[in-house]
Amino acid sequence: MAAGKTLLLVAEIGPARGLRGEVRARSYTADPEALGDYGPLVSEDGRSLTVTHIQAAKAGVVVRFKEVTDRTAAEAVRGLKLYVDRDQLPSADEDEFYHADLIDLDVFGPGDALLGRITAVHEFGAGDLLDVQLADGRSVLIPFTCEVVPVVDIDAGRIDVVPPPGLLEDDTQPEGQAE
Repeated sequence: MAAGKTLLLVAEIGPARGLRGEVRARSYTADPEALGDYGPLVSEDGRSLTVTHIQAAKAGVVVRFKEVTDRTAAEAVRGLKLYVDRDQLPSADEDEFYHADLIDLDVFGPGDALLGRITAVHEFGAGDLLDVQLADGRSVLIPFTCEVVPVVDIDAGRIDVVPPPGLLEDDTQPEGQAE
């Protein structure tokens, strides 16, 4: 099953933990322990998994699913991406966005110039970064802050950016030239 605009990625299952079917998981929800609040989660291959227990862990959460009862079953679901129907999620607050809503938006810079398109949103702990495929084929990471991205218009399919100096400059040197 392909994840589209109606299904949103909420977690990815990691390694098995213990012998009773628990797994480590990375939760993409605002509150990682709320993963079980959205009802059954659906995997790419159509499996439905129901959270019966969840607790915070050092690098994510530890989850027990009703359908995963032992270590062998836990090892078999490792790597599964889990989705939930968008209708099961709360509406985003003003100035908050689901990552899925940002992907594929056009990116416009100064002078309303089309710079490229958002291909992914990354979280590395210090704030979100928009991965933008530029028109020339290069990819750049743009900080998703109010200063750099003052306008997000989901309905119009665009964001406006004020890129920090040097961010969009092509720093590659032609072959044979010294720096």
